[in-house]
Amino acid sequence: MNRALTPARPTDPSSDESLPPEGRAALRAGVVGNWVDNIHVFLPLTALAPAMVVLAGPAAAASTGALIVVAMLFGRPVGGIVFGRIADRLGRTRTTRIAIAGTAACALLIAAMPTHQILGTGTIALILVLRFLGGIFVAGEYSAAIPLAMEWSRPRRRGLMSGLILSMAPWAQASIAFSVAMLLMLLGPGAYAEWGWRLLFVLGALASIGMLIYYSRQVADAPVFHRRARTASTRPRAGLRDLLTGRWASAFWQVFVLMSGLWLLTNTTVLLLTSRLATDTGLPATGVSLAIGIASIAQAVVMAGAGHLSTRTGRRTLFIAWGTTAAVVGPGLWWLAITSQSFGREALCAAALQVLTVSAYGPVSAYLSERFPTEVRSTGYGMGYSLSLVLPALYPFYLPWLEALLGRNGSVMALIGLGGGLLVLGAVLGPRLTPRDIEADIDTVAEGVREHAAEQPMEGAR
Repeated sequence: MNRALTPARPTDPSSDESLPPEGRAALRAGVVGNWVDNIHVFLPLTALAPAMVVLAGPAAAASTGALIVVAMLFGRPVGGIVFGRIADRLGRTRTTRIAIAGTAACALLIAAMPTHQILGTGTIALILVLRFLGGIFVAGEYSAAIPLAMEWSRPRRRGLMSGLILSMAPWAQASIAFSVAMLLMLLGPGAYAEWGWRLLFVLGALASIGMLIYYSRQVADAPVFHRRARTASTRPRAGLRDLLTGRWASAFWQVFVLMSGLWLLTNTTVLLLTSRLATDTGLPATGVSLAIGIASIAQAVVMAGAGHLSTRTGRRTLFIAWGTTAAVVGPGLWWLAITSQSFGREALCAAALQVLTVSAYGPVSAYLSERFPTEVRSTGYGMGYSLSLVLPALYPFYLPWLEALLGRNGSVMALIGLGGGLLVLGAVLGPRLTPRDIEADIDTVAEGVREHAAEQPMEGAR
């Protein structure tokens, strides 16, 4: 029996308990599914590192890690575009199932990969191809599954659900780090490099298969999607041109600026911080892992809270406050994290740095979903989230140039300031989305913002 139709006691209409079973399932799947997605994002980067000599050979081992990152990097924008359009036309749930199946297949194929001794350079070439394809499928998952969860969420719960969903990224990073460390201790470096790493890819694939079964049996598209599908024949289909230069171009490019700032903060305070703690502070590998693990947990907890906080403050207010803090305080925290002479101070500063910068992702899932109506929501979400990561992720090419001008630490501090500034600029260019604004149906929010912008085109910049 549907408990939402015959409640034993009165329920808050804004709570998840008032949703039908398939709606609650979509919310649960959005949270757990994003953890699984990010397992696949971080798995090759962390799990393959101790096995790189076996897979790539001694000569190539030092350079292949960056290539693996770049391969998935270029796959994600493609996936955001392709699967976003599929999700807007065929439905979020069906698209999510296709993307999950592709992600699981890529992980299993990597787990079965022959060593360098058997295939030579062909081993890494195949891994790069599979990582590119995996990036496409992972982007397809978050372009469909996260908007689906937002469409099912009650208005006053969208911010909270957004924070819970996106906080799964640091939890996934911590899960992989602890799993790799455990296997290295149990098997030893030799056995891990030969076959132990394959277990993690098999487990990742099994987790995806579990999510595929769950989506197939429990999850359905939200009523807002079916409502829009019934009226789709009365209007022309939206395409990429509508996002880049047409009806939703202003929303897309505003989101692009905001997300570029967040990705720049991510690359500096997560990726660069991890490598610089290892090379510039004298911390042993275990100390670096522990410091980043502590920072990841702090980031995850605050990120979930930031999503809910944005419902009370308004989305734009939260982004402006967080971006300003990141730009002003972030560079100093970076300096303290790198120059402190004790593990405790380095770990504390690393945690504070990530909390005050990348925890601003909390409201992003809700915000991006509220910026685009149902007919183009997955495309707008996928492109806005994925295309914006390309320029920030090319920092290995422009960071040396900045270091020549500003010094080793000064260059990174400048990028942190730039990331915070772009976050503020993107927020200022967007709508207010006050607590009263976001209490409406998600399509009412998206279309109301667009109509208001058409009447007062400078409102977002005030």
